[in-house]
Amino acid sequence: MPDFALFEDTDARKDAFFGYFLPLVEMRNEEILELRADLLRLRDNISELSGRQQRQINRLAEDYEIAGFDINEPGDWDTLLRRVDVVPPSLALAQAAKESGWGLSRFAQEGNNFFGHWCYVEGCGLVPESRPAGARHEVAAFDSPEQSVERYIRNLNSHDAYRDLRAMRSRLRANEELITGLELSEGLLRYSQRGQAYIRELQSMIRFNELDELDEPVMEEGLPLGTHTTP
Repeated sequence: MPDFALFEDTDARKDAFFGYFLPLVEMRNEEILELRADLLRLRDNISELSGRQQRQINRLAEDYEIAGFDINEPGDWDTLLRRVDVVPPSLALAQAAKESGWGLSRFAQEGNNFFGHWCYVEGCGLVPESRPAGARHEVAAFDSPEQSVERYIRNLNSHDAYRDLRAMRSRLRANEELITGLELSEGLLRYSQRGQAYIRELQSMIRFNELDELDEPVMEEGLPLGTHTTP
């Protein structure tokens, strides 16, 4: 990972930051799309699922924090597929930049935390200097920036606080509309105590840095438009 503090020129730091994190976000999105495509095929052939496949699906539902998942319940499949989906690169990059101060924050540099994740077990991360007396949270520490990106995407895809974001994404997909960071940012009301002001700042960052150009169309079966696979 580049040492973003070495870039004295703001534009150069931005280019380095986006250039480093875009491939990480795209790689994780590609993995999610492959998983989503597998799930769609399994759902459409539910009567032929092996016991092993059923156990794998149930474990995945647990990983995505779906309680009481029933493999024979269409509504539970809908919930799972709303969660196993991409986060637009524009949104991920804007949040990474904002939450980490363009990679210059103590939590980014010492703990590879680029999205402001908290944890609540003593020693799980870094103690904020401004933590109120009696508070127990820490800012999570990760082994790598890749882990921070993975946790961020899983958080948006599983935490109840971002149910609205997932519903927006599902509607866009159902209507064959582009899934964009500008749209999904409206579902981040609970990401920050600053609420709507935080959302507006993210949208401004996306527009100013033209990050919306990074959001690509994705077909329902989970492959980017224009992608072809061999039989």
